[in-house]
Amino acid sequence: MNVGGLRSELEARLAAEGLSPSAWSNAPGDTYAAHRHSYDKVLVAAAGSIRFHLPELGRDIDLNEADRLELPAGTLHGATVGSAGVTCLEAHVPAGSLDGLPRQRTGDW
Repeated sequence: MNVGGLRSELEARLAAEGLSPSAWSNAPGDTYAAHRHSYDKVLVAAAGSIRFHLPELGRDIDLNEADRLELPAGTLHGATVGSAGVTCLEAHVPAGSLDGLPRQRTGDW
């Protein structure tokens, strides 16, 4: 499937859940310092890859194309973009909408 087709499919899957994602992209090796949000966040890699760092949990989570990450509000996280860059779809939902700890789902969520 081409990149545009995959992105459209992922957007449709999120919309079917009642989510309204927006897209953002970064170049290879770009980083985000550790930070928190007051809302729950759903992220899906539409192209490329990105590694999310969860320092308080002592682990990293890699997202590749079509992988999904759910980050509950208040989760300390940073990120490093993979060698091919990344385009992500991101939707915000009210704090408390997601249960528990960050959760990764691969490709066929």
